[in-house]
Amino acid sequence: MQNDLVISLDGMGGDHAPQIVVEGAHLSRQKYPQASFIIFGDENKIRPLIKKYPDLESVMEVRHTADRITSEDKPSIALRNGRNSSMRLAIDAVGRGEAQCVVSAGNTGALMAMAKFVLKVLPGITRPAIATYLPTKVAGHGTVMLDLGANVACDPKNLLEFGVLGGVFSRDILKIAVPRIGLLNIGSESVKGHETVREAAELFTAASHLPGKYIGFVEGNDIGAGTVDVIVTDGFTGNVVLKAIEGTAKLLASLVKQAFQSSLLMKIGFVLCLPGILVALPAFIALKKRVDPRSYNGAGLMGLKGLCIKSHGGTDGIGFANAIGVAAEMVLIHFNEKVAQAIESIGMGAAPAAVEPEEIMP
Repeated sequence: MQNDLVISLDGMGGDHAPQIVVEGAHLSRQKYPQASFIIFGDENKIRPLIKKYPDLESVMEVRHTADRITSEDKPSIALRNGRNSSMRLAIDAVGRGEAQCVVSAGNTGALMAMAKFVLKVLPGITRPAIATYLPTKVAGHGTVMLDLGANVACDPKNLLEFGVLGGVFSRDILKIAVPRIGLLNIGSESVKGHETVREAAELFTAASHLPGKYIGFVEGNDIGAGTVDVIVTDGFTGNVVLKAIEGTAKLLASLVKQAFQSSLLMKIGFVLCLPGILVALPAFIALKKRVDPRSYNGAGLMGLKGLCIKSHGGTDGIGFANAIGVAAEMVLIHFNEKVAQAIESIGMGAAPAAVEPEEIMP
């Protein structure tokens, strides 16, 4: 395959693999027709799926393996025993330079452990971080948030590194000229928070060439308000916040459904409101699209020498296509080169050998 954009795919990762992986690759080529793929997994299951999409047959190479990482596998066990798994082989392809990025919907902890082991961290980065962007009430605006679970505890320098990674993503992927960067805290006042956060604030303030503008502390309610473009926090806090947001969204959807089904009177009222609902249908469709989690699928494992994107395990083909899109954009804008330039510009220099952080399971 001679295409400029080669993406490695974990064909067996995720709740609905390999169907969503193949379908996602097909859908992604509508926006990235130059993309080609190397997919790793059970060839007997993958080949019939590829035949459904004639556009893929000439741009998707299948490499067979019967081994896969399950959602129950511990990261340490997966790293030790999963050398021939679809996930590990997909990552190895990036490590060897055969592909420019890898996308997997598999076990997050295993993916992080394997990617760090194979790809290593970038010079100037001590610990990689998991980052994604979340919708806000500001139309067309998403907030990048990191770390979401790679590092339980972080020191001030780690948080500064996360700010650089998030700033580059916001500036060069989301096309925000001067991203506003905030540190997540329990208050906006300078005296609030624990020592690590306050020391990190000093580092951010002293950094004169950030890929964005540091505006200080932000609180949890700023995440959806669009107050900033990048929110920096440790992996423990970030993971709790992300799960709380996901849980709240599901709760609200469930409460609305229960309300309309709670009584015969409510059901009659819903029917009587149908003409108005039909008139407003375009607005409802636009709202659904704006908050659709598939539109925000694709979390970057940033700070590694090779690009690695984690898709939500329960997504469908549309969501996986969006994860591929995140990977493609990071390749096309030369994300790691931009990170290296940003690190050099603020004088962070080469980092010492990274200490393996404890992992949590997003």
